[in-house]
Amino acid sequence: MSYKVQINDVVRDATAEETAYFEAKKKKYEDNLFSKTLNDFRIKRNFKLEKTDWTSSSDLTMSAEMKEYRQKLRDATEGLDTVEKVQAYEFPDEVLK
Repeated sequence: MSYKVQINDVVRDATAEETAYFEAKKKKYEDNLFSKTLNDFRIKRNFKLEKTDWTSSSDLTMSAEMKEYRQKLRDATEGLDTVEKVQAYEFPDEVLK
């Protein structure tokens, strides 16, 4: 990618050093964006798991549907290695029993 630098109303091509700096800043932003997006995703997933924690009580028998739902939630982050994949993920339908 070609970068331009403007100093005192003069626009010029960025030097190799400036380009490296801009690329490093861009990479840091993208890396942080992925981490933030995945962290937000995990918060939503954990909330959904917490809503069903009561079903794992030792004096209850968890339904097969609930076991499958909770397993899907635990496995939700597998393969999510880009911001786009995280944003496109659709959580499974909630199971209430």
